[in-house]
Amino acid sequence: MLTVSSSSTRLLLSLQVLAACLTGLLIPLSFTGPAVVLPALGTLPGASAPALNWVLNAYILSYGSAMMVAGSLTDVLGRRRVWLAGLALFCLSTLAIAAAPSVPLIAVLRFVQGLGGAAAFAAAMSSLAPLFQGAARNRVMSLLGTTFGVGLAFGPLAAGAMLGVAHWPAVFHATAVLGLLGLLLAAASVPRDPVLATVRLDWAGAATFSSALGLLTVALLLAPEHGWRGAAVLGPATASLLLGWLFVRIEKTVAQPLLDLSLFRQRRFVGVQVLAATPAFLFIVPVVMLPGRLIGFDGLSPLAAGQLMMALAAPLLVVPLLASVLLRWCGAASLCAAGLLLAALGLSWLAVAGPGVLPLLLIGAGIGLPWGLMDAMALNVVEARRAGMATGIFNTVRVSADGVALAVAGAVLAGLIGTGLAAVLPAQLPIAQAASRAALGDLQQAAQLLPGQLDLLRATYAVAFRQLLLFLSALAVATASLLLYLLKEPRQASTP
Repeated sequence: MLTVSSSSTRLLLSLQVLAACLTGLLIPLSFTGPAVVLPALGTLPGASAPALNWVLNAYILSYGSAMMVAGSLTDVLGRRRVWLAGLALFCLSTLAIAAAPSVPLIAVLRFVQGLGGAAAFAAAMSSLAPLFQGAARNRVMSLLGTTFGVGLAFGPLAAGAMLGVAHWPAVFHATAVLGLLGLLLAAASVPRDPVLATVRLDWAGAATFSSALGLLTVALLLAPEHGWRGAAVLGPATASLLLGWLFVRIEKTVAQPLLDLSLFRQRRFVGVQVLAATPAFLFIVPVVMLPGRLIGFDGLSPLAAGQLMMALAAPLLVVPLLASVLLRWCGAASLCAAGLLLAALGLSWLAVAGPGVLPLLLIGAGIGLPWGLMDAMALNVVEARRAGMATGIFNTVRVSADGVALAVAGAVLAGLIGTGLAAVLPAQLPIAQAASRAALGDLQQAAQLLPGQLDLLRATYAVAFRQLLLFLSALAVATASLLLYLLKEPRQASTP
């Protein structure tokens, strides 16, 4: 544990934690801000629907694909170097986005922005690993989780407010200013890196891993548009599997692998990765899919839908910090499992009673308990020298799971709607296309494909959405049971 010997040391440590929080805040803001300004980009040259989608997807693609490599780079090049370089790249690309004259160029710059964000966040996380232990580490990581929650909860409102008084570049200017502030704080507080001459980056592993994950992400992103059997999806997916196999072969032979595969023989390490993926299914899926239902099915205005969705994200402002306090009386595994059971209860309530503030608060509070603990747990299950690798794979799983979860949930919902429609409608009707539209909450467009069947579409959609929520609730219960086993603390050896 860090020994604080003077007021200046305490100040530098506080500044470093603040710099890490600002770096963490940039991640949700980079997801939510561009989503809000997307309609405003429609007047720019090259603003086709696919190009606008890639303004969002390019960041997801690069951030998720680069996170594992970024984590290992911190172990090779040093945490300060990677942190500062990542923030510098992030700020420059963000400012360039604000000045970009066309949507395709914005999409390219968003890809670069994701690379900088991945490097900065991986380095910020791993830099705190040797500074804190035990309860102190849990509190700091819970603070990071709360910061992330602030970005999720208030990012869309902040971006919308800026659009009300300024043009869309202001959103990116504000994000760049936060990044610059984090850069200055990190430069002033993070100590210089020691010489790491004996450590080398596994370039072959880095190339195959990033390419495999990037191609898998592309396949998932293109699946809704081209279908799961389309060449545009099967091609990248097949190449991803081959590169993934090659990555495993490489990691088994190199002296200093990008990812030590032996870590997956450790029960608690596997448990942390399972935990990293759970918010994607139990939180991100409702965050993305509920607004479509609220507007397209329940008839709420976009503003009213956004206000209701605040109930889902608001618990992340306080519950992660509460989780670190509860650790005094409860084990981390028990708290995580309890949180998932609360989320399961909220999802079941939502399925039975429909959208409301209380079930959304329950889901948000439930996911907030593991949210406040899992960053520290990702560091606690490995020794400090492999903190960069641990945070890299943890955040890779966490980010990559978002795309997988959304693709799976969308496919399940569309499949349930299609099955329900096919049971009563003639097979020659465009049922699959209508089901895909309805799954997005666009019931009016779906009804144009199936004239005179709006009531049937509404009834089928309601049943399918309820079934999806109940499936997610059952998944939460099963995952809670699994985590109680995987995250169980090892039994201490008794002394004679």
